Amino acid sequence: MTANHRFHPTVLREYDIRGVIGKTLGPDDARAIGQGFGTLVVRAGGTRVAIGYDGRLSSPELEQACVEGLMSTGLEVIRIGLGPTPMLYFTVRHLELDAGVMITGSHNPPDYNGFKMMLGKGPVYGEQIQEIGRLVHGQDLATGAGSSRKLDVSEDYINRLAADYDGTRDLTIVWDAGNGAVGHVLRRLTDKLPGKHILLFEEVDGNFPNHHPDPTVPENLEDLIHAVHTHKADIGIGFDGDGDRIGAVDEHGDIIWGDQLLAIYAADVLKTHPGATIIADVKSSQTLYDDIAKNGGKPLMWKTGHSLLKAKMAETGSPLAGEMSGHIFFADKYYGFDDAPYCGVRLAGLVSREGSLAKLKSVLPPVFNTPEIRFQVDEERKFKAVEEIVARAKALAGKGIEVNDIDGVRVKTEDGWWLLRASNTQDVLVARAEAFSEAGLERLKGSIRDQLSQSGIQAPEGF
Repeated sequence: MTANHRFHPTVLREYDIRGVIGKTLGPDDARAIGQGFGTLVVRAGGTRVAIGYDGRLSSPELEQACVEGLMSTGLEVIRIGLGPTPMLYFTVRHLELDAGVMITGSHNPPDYNGFKMMLGKGPVYGEQIQEIGRLVHGQDLATGAGSSRKLDVSEDYINRLAADYDGTRDLTIVWDAGNGAVGHVLRRLTDKLPGKHILLFEEVDGNFPNHHPDPTVPENLEDLIHAVHTHKADIGIGFDGDGDRIGAVDEHGDIIWGDQLLAIYAADVLKTHPGATIIADVKSSQTLYDDIAKNGGKPLMWKTGHSLLKAKMAETGSPLAGEMSGHIFFADKYYGFDDAPYCGVRLAGLVSREGSLAKLKSVLPPVFNTPEIRFQVDEERKFKAVEEIVARAKALAGKGIEVNDIDGVRVKTEDGWWLLRASNTQDVLVARAEAFSEAGLERLKGSIRDQLSQSGIQAPEGF
């Protein structure tokens, strides 16, 4: 086993463990992670853990090493093989296991990989991830004679996805797997659904030869949009590399962003959960929060991060949550984790029952906004800069200005709102602004540029 192992300082992150293969992450790290996480599981009273992996070229080797680490702590390891991250989450719930580990680089470049974990029914993040590092560094590790076995859960998972389809008319749907892990189950899923289904890039390929699997980036949706036009489809659905984030386009080929999707889902869920709390992250549109309230729900703004949102859902009993990035969590009829194929099934059913996706989106008032703007700032400097901006913004609060510092700083003015926050996964600051007019948007962007300048940071070119 790994002795006196030290992780690269950038690997243990807020929401997961992530690094560059051959540079900051490799098999020795995976083995040590298995030991450290396995120790957490054993000391929490657990005995059985599932492990799966995505389609990246490095994933099988990392999985093997992590299994060795987990077994060294005395655990029984169920190896479910290749598939999307939500299939791993499903396995832990379906088989009533004690924990789960997913080897995945998510939407990062091909040379990245990482680990997402769950302990019991909840995500492992923040202090628990740091504890894995401390256990490994201190060699404070459980030991035992564990075992492993392979188990194919894909058919059970696919059947569960298809079970909640509730459409009433046949649709034509384009699905873009982006050569990611969803391709492993997508054909069998769509075979169980009515209507016509066109699949793009379903072959799992860790080189991602067609486009990068990140549906929040417009150019990654160009193939999907083209196919929707070509096939005169009702909707197009895209996925990220490990299948926990969804992207969508309507019948006109217009992109439906994550917060717009959440508003569409929320209006439907609130019909059966009147007055329920619906959670969204700080990057989401004000129109989403207003629409939730209009439909009788209780909107709750929370921190960005799939682990943080899942934890808040469990705390509040919310039936639905989501974020701008396309992580959407259904506890209504489902388990409360982010499962993009499941979200696709629910969207297809909703469009089939209620009408076109463009029509469903049209209830949201038009606004002028920026996409999520990311720009590089030194890892240490980014958090300090946000602290400075929060302090200056709070000094301006009142007189028509509201300040929310739940995650970075979100400032609401008569023009709309602007946001600056430090990413927990990259050395970047994230900015976004939304206004009721083009002139208002320019004023909000000017406020962001001014705040950055006061902290000695140059705004990205063209912003």
